[in-house]
Amino acid sequence: MPTLFKEVSYSLAKLIEDIEMGEIGLPEIQRPFVWPNAKVRDLFDSMYRGFPVGYLLFWANGIDNSTHRQIGENAKQKTPRLLIVDGQQRLTSLFAVIKGIQIMREDYSKDRIYIAFRPNDQKFEVADAAVRRDPEFISDISQLWSGELSRNRFVKDFILRLRDSRSISDEEEDELIEHIDQLYDLQNYPFTALELSPSVGEEQVADVFVRINSEGTPLNQADFILTLMSVFWDEGRAELEHFCHNARQPSIGNASPFNYFIQPDPDQLLRVSVGLGFHRARLRHVYSILRGKDLETEQFSEENRIKQFSVLQEAQAYTLELQNWHEFLKALIRAGYRSSKMISSNMALLYAYVFFLIGKRDYKVDSYVLRNLIARWFFMTSLTGRYTGSPETRMEQDLAELREIKDSDGFVQFINRMINNAFTEDYWNINLPNALATSSSSSPALFAHYASLNILGAKVLLSQMSVSDLLDPAVHSTKSATERHHVFPRGYLKTLGITSLRDTNQIANYALVEWADNIEISDTPPSKYFPKYAKRFSTEELQQMLYYHGLPNNWETMTYFDFLEARRKGIANVIRDGFTKLGQLE
Repeated sequence: MPTLFKEVSYSLAKLIEDIEMGEIGLPEIQRPFVWPNAKVRDLFDSMYRGFPVGYLLFWANGIDNSTHRQIGENAKQKTPRLLIVDGQQRLTSLFAVIKGIQIMREDYSKDRIYIAFRPNDQKFEVADAAVRRDPEFISDISQLWSGELSRNRFVKDFILRLRDSRSISDEEEDELIEHIDQLYDLQNYPFTALELSPSVGEEQVADVFVRINSEGTPLNQADFILTLMSVFWDEGRAELEHFCHNARQPSIGNASPFNYFIQPDPDQLLRVSVGLGFHRARLRHVYSILRGKDLETEQFSEENRIKQFSVLQEAQAYTLELQNWHEFLKALIRAGYRSSKMISSNMALLYAYVFFLIGKRDYKVDSYVLRNLIARWFFMTSLTGRYTGSPETRMEQDLAELREIKDSDGFVQFINRMINNAFTEDYWNINLPNALATSSSSSPALFAHYASLNILGAKVLLSQMSVSDLLDPAVHSTKSATERHHVFPRGYLKTLGITSLRDTNQIANYALVEWADNIEISDTPPSKYFPKYAKRFSTEELQQMLYYHGLPNNWETMTYFDFLEARRKGIANVIRDGFTKLGQLE
């Protein structure tokens, strides 16, 4: 069997040149850089001391650069022949420091990596204010290779500055010059790269990566796709990055994607675009689209690539349109969900956005109808965990069924049919109460209860304040406006011999109360504290409050485990009532 790769030797200078010329694609300069500066410092220190710093893994993309060009108005003149599969962070570090350019941090802010070098003891440091003031240091080694000064002039200037602070013997000067020359010669540091053949498929590339990677780190599919996107459609990826950056920054007075539900990553938005444009859920389909490879013939086609890119470009523009984005977020609010703290599955949110966009663009569903439809859809998928486990497979099945739908009425009926198939009588009466038998603080059923309280306009237990107002994510204080209170306090349960967290922290033993009330109740038995607080309300108000919070009559005198069973059924009824109201167009 022929080998899948060839071994190629590079100097650091050759790597930097090939990246600049576009022979090697390095998209990491335009995307979040995750290495801390200290690790970059250690990389240069290892190279300076002659230690090996690992293999690089490239993948030939199989496209003729003489005729191939990037997609987009601001495209580069040349599409890289080699894609970096392993070694991106190392090459990003080296390129950014050698060329003295900015990188993008995880919060999407731009930053320079300043590495300093002290020739006297050959020590590398991350430059800070103290290092920059210290004449013993070259405070920014990037200047050594910038070309602004010759190496000789750079060295002489450093020696002159150091002489201004202390005396230097001729012997020490020779040693300092030798150490700086050794730093300068890092551009000759040798690298070994394994270059995978363009005939190697994406899954094989991932397998090779795992087998040679000493840490056994799996190749992230989304990162791989975004790497390809940077190579073939750089401005498209920049649009994704820009949207994600702005979604993390509150904006005053200007339109912005910022919200309290999700801070999306570029691969998540790309997933939505692919779902909208191609009615596909598996990101692996994008590999072939981005490389222009025909799925049937396995041949690369520039014509097919351009055609597919046209679909992706249009879908991405529609996905990133702020009006569409915020209209969708209103559907989440309509469903009773107020913030990321109530979202148990980002995948359910993203796929709901896919269906929202398909309904709006492809089927022209009335905006009022669509909002309520998607609100109910999101409520159902979140509560049932439709997209947990194997989300791509399930969504692929849903989208496959959608391909048979011809008009807006059919789309609405399709969504409603799937909701009804999920929410059977057995689900409401058996499955949901059983799902509430958990102590998980991130249970979808718990969040669905909160959402239902919002839909129904319920008040917090023992309070006149509404749940919706106190769960408002825009309100911040040193203490949360509401707290999850143990209805049967843990201290009291301990006196009954009930100490297991699985028992004491059951969802059915929690209720939303105001912070001050939670502190005051402390470990008081419910038979004592509840009658006291019940006096705040009329009989009608109290009955309504008990209903909203799933509390049966005389609950405070029930045995604990009987109480849990009864309250699970009560909460399940409230969730069902909330969903029913959600289906009533207002």
